[in-house]
Amino acid sequence: MTETSTSPQPAAVPGATATPPPAGTDSGRDRLRAVGRRVFSLDEIGPLLALIGLVLLIGAFHSKFLEKDVLLSTARSAAIVAIAAYGMVYLLAMTEIDLSVGGIYALSLMLAAKWMASINPWIAALLAIGVAVLMGAFNGVLANIFRIPVIIITLGTLSMYRGLVQIVSGGKPATGIPIDSSFFTKLGEDTFGIPTSVWIVLILGVILTFVFKKTRFGAMVRATGSNHQAAEFSGIPTRRIRLYALMLTGGLAGLAGVLSLAYFQGADPSVGAGYELQVIAAAIIGGTAVSGGTGTVPGALIGALIVAVINAGLIFFAINSNWTNFVTGAVIVIAVGSDALIRRRRASRALRAA
Repeated sequence: MTETSTSPQPAAVPGATATPPPAGTDSGRDRLRAVGRRVFSLDEIGPLLALIGLVLLIGAFHSKFLEKDVLLSTARSAAIVAIAAYGMVYLLAMTEIDLSVGGIYALSLMLAAKWMASINPWIAALLAIGVAVLMGAFNGVLANIFRIPVIIITLGTLSMYRGLVQIVSGGKPATGIPIDSSFFTKLGEDTFGIPTSVWIVLILGVILTFVFKKTRFGAMVRATGSNHQAAEFSGIPTRRIRLYALMLTGGLAGLAGVLSLAYFQGADPSVGAGYELQVIAAAIIGGTAVSGGTGTVPGALIGALIVAVINAGLIFFAINSNWTNFVTGAVIVIAVGSDALIRRRRASRALRAA
C-alpha cells in the first residue's frame, strides 16, 4: 500500500489576487533602485555634476573651450595637480595637511633639470622623485619627534624647500637640458592622442583607490583619522602610518614635478607658486572631508579638473590672472562650508531617527 504525503497549502487571503505579478518585474525594479542609490550616494557625484556644469557654462559663452585641444590641455594641467592631490587625500583622511607639496614639487623639478645636464634624464628623474620621498619622510620624522600636527611642520619646511630651489638654481632658469631625449618625447607628449600625464594620473588613481579602500594600510589611514586615540589603543602604529602617508605625498609631488619638466622642457626658480593651494583645493573640492576618516581618490581628480576648468574659464572670460588664487580660495571655503553643513544635517537626522 503506497502512502502519499501532502504538504500543507497556504490559507487563502481575502482580497488577494490569484495571479502573481510577472516574474522578474519586482526584482528588476529593485535592482534599478539599488543601482540608483549606489550611484547617487557616491561622494564624487556632487563634484562631478559641478564639473559638468562648469564646462557647459563656459562652453555656452565660448564654444572654443569645448574644442578637443583646449579640453586636453585643461586635462593635462589638472593631471599635474591631481597626482599630488591623491597623496593629500590620504593625509586629509588622517586629519593632516601637508603645506610643503609646492616646495617639494618645485625642488624636484629643478633638481631633475639640473641633473639632466650631466646624467641620463630618466635616471635624473628617478633620483629627483627619490629626493621628494625623502623630503616627505623628513616632514614625517619631524612631526613624530615633536608630536605636533603636520601642518605646523610643513609651514616651515615649505619655506625651506622653496629656499633650496633658489639655492640650487642660483636664481636662474636651468640650462643644458637635453630636450631631444626620449624622456621628453615619451612623457611630455601624447600617447594614443591623449597626454601621457593623463594616462599616468588615471592609472595611479586606480591603484591608489584600491590601496585606500581595500588594503590594510588604507584601513589604518581611515581608522587613524576617525579616532586617533582609539586607533592607537587598538595597536595601529599611527605615527608610522603618518610617516608613510607623508612619504607617499612627497613622492607623488616629485612625480608631478618631473612630469611638468617633461612637458615644459624647462625649469624656472619661481615654478610651482601656489601649487600647494591647488592641491589642497582639489582634494577638498573632490569630496574628501577635513574632519578625517574618509576620502576619495577619484574625487581628487574631479576636484583638480574643477580647479583647472576655473583657471581656464578666467582666461576665456579675460579676467585678470591675479584673481586665480582668490577664486580657488573661495571655492575651498564653499566646499568646506558645504561639507560641514551636510554633515551636521546628517547628524541631526540620525539623532531624530534614533
